[in-house]
Amino acid sequence: MAEQKKFVPFVSPDTNMAEFTLRALLIGLVLAVVLGAANAYLGLKAGMTIAATYPAAVIGMALIKLMNGSILEENFTRTVGSIGESIAAGAIFTLPAFFIAGIWDPFFTPGNYMISAAIMVAGGILGIMFVALLRRVMVEDAELPFPESVAASEIHKAGRNGGGGSKYLFSAMGLGAVIQSLGQFKLFATSWDKLIPLGKGNILFRSPDVSPAYMGVGYIIGPKLASLNFSGGVLAWGLLAPMIAYFKYYGQELPPDTNWIDTMIKVWKDYVRPIAIGGMLVGAAFTLWKMRKSLATGIARSIGDVKKAASGEHTEIRTEKDINFKWIMIGILATAVATFFIYNYFAQNIVAALVATVVMIIAGFFFAAVSGYLVGIIGSSNNPISGLTLSTLVVAAILMVALGMKGTQGVAAVLGVAAVVCVAAAVAGEMLQDLKAGHFLGGTPWKMQVGDIIGVVVSASIMFIPLLILHEGDIKMGGTGFGGDKLPAPQASLMAILSKGIVAGDMEWILIFVGMLMGVAFIMMNVKSPMLVSVGMYLPLGTTFAIFVGGLIKGVVEKINTKRSFNDAQKSRVENNGILLAAGLIAGEALIGLLFAGFAFFEKKLFSFFSNPSFLISLIVFAVIAWLLIQIPVKNAGKPDEPAPPAVSM
Repeated sequence: MAEQKKFVPFVSPDTNMAEFTLRALLIGLVLAVVLGAANAYLGLKAGMTIAATYPAAVIGMALIKLMNGSILEENFTRTVGSIGESIAAGAIFTLPAFFIAGIWDPFFTPGNYMISAAIMVAGGILGIMFVALLRRVMVEDAELPFPESVAASEIHKAGRNGGGGSKYLFSAMGLGAVIQSLGQFKLFATSWDKLIPLGKGNILFRSPDVSPAYMGVGYIIGPKLASLNFSGGVLAWGLLAPMIAYFKYYGQELPPDTNWIDTMIKVWKDYVRPIAIGGMLVGAAFTLWKMRKSLATGIARSIGDVKKAASGEHTEIRTEKDINFKWIMIGILATAVATFFIYNYFAQNIVAALVATVVMIIAGFFFAAVSGYLVGIIGSSNNPISGLTLSTLVVAAILMVALGMKGTQGVAAVLGVAAVVCVAAAVAGEMLQDLKAGHFLGGTPWKMQVGDIIGVVVSASIMFIPLLILHEGDIKMGGTGFGGDKLPAPQASLMAILSKGIVAGDMEWILIFVGMLMGVAFIMMNVKSPMLVSVGMYLPLGTTFAIFVGGLIKGVVEKINTKRSFNDAQKSRVENNGILLAAGLIAGEALIGLLFAGFAFFEKKLFSFFSNPSFLISLIVFAVIAWLLIQIPVKNAGKPDEPAPPAVSM
């Protein structure tokens, strides 16, 4: 306790400084929508999102400084701006599942929009209320290091002293947007594939997709994790799909005009993907098992924390003021009532809706507390939200079956419970991370919490739109929308298949079970992340290959660091600049990708350089991206005697 009393924030609690201002709020809301849409694009395509705290901190800092704003305004802007990514994570993990499960077909109706917005608002506000209840105990816990909160707060402090790397972020965003645009205009081929006949069978070789976003993801996660992800693609396309196609069609007289590339893709979708889902199930369970001590501690703490929060003495210290306890309870009650009506809309059964609401409140509270606890240890980037949501989904599905719920209504109710809990857990983790950064900087908790409530409402009101544009745009470009080759949405597909399999009883259990055994084998072989390998099997090969290329580029940078004997300060500068560039590439492609999806949505015909573009130009694009991610960070490593910048984790 003595150490905690000595803590002094960057801005003194006695200082009266501009914080919750209109400009800070508006910039934060724009960032929440933009970063949320970018993460929705990335998550639907690659099954991953990037933490928005760092980009929001850099962009918000740059804009607020231009207006001569305060550091607390920057903190407030970052807090509001980063919440959109949490809404996006909750949305992409669950909302496409309603379409994939056949409940929302077509995906857009006014009713579907209203329900999706209500789900995201309810889950988001619930997560914020729970965090407001637990903030003081968890933020002041010296055992929780909050690595990304430390990095974010140090970025703001460095910015006050003339630091910052917004030029790298914005430059890379421009390059990512240009490359994506030239690909859409068919200056170069965005992918290449070749079918190799081998006797009576075939193997399909496919290039990495020309995607700055995927390469940026690979750079951020590094060579080891990128290799694990790509190993799943190799297993899927180099072993399972060719082998299954061989035995399925061996000895059959197929029409001479059979398109074997389409045949291989169909085999992958029909057989390999369910096997991958089995592996993802075991991978999610194994991830939670490895975190069992942290999970148990988080659940045990959450019960005690409520008692402490409810009986906590009233404080007049600015940096210790949360939303009033009475309003927290009113918010939780109002959210519970709203979700009851949502679930009754799905289930058309009052008892089932009431049970689902109780499950949602209990699971939402525990998983919000656990999510915050895990963020305090490992950061929001590594928070296993999908695993926590999957646990809720299975429990809800079993309860719905026990209550006699069947068919579409039962599946919809299960997905509704999972969706609210998913958004609540994602928002809780991100909110607590930002509150810890605000704790370092001297922000006012209740202002940050109110700002995030506004951010949740705005993001939830808009998030359905980029999902719709991506989905309908893919369909109008010849795809199948959610669950297809271009928008695989792996987490949502998994939840749709599981809920239907448990409630409706139409799951391909043999393939799922084989995949589960495969996941067990991965664990026995000490594979670092069975979940990541299984996700690699589920994603298109071009996606995992491009992520792998980005990981290789990061590996080259690490080798150069060693070869040039960079000290820790220089390595930290290389790391930070590289992450900024990678994040910019992701954001640039994602935002312009949404624009082109919008063109397809409105059936606007695009200009084309070539009708059949060459992949040779694509190789030049790969080289440009590699040069950017290697040369610029290494060139700006700085001198050995310069102080180290704050470390950044994405």
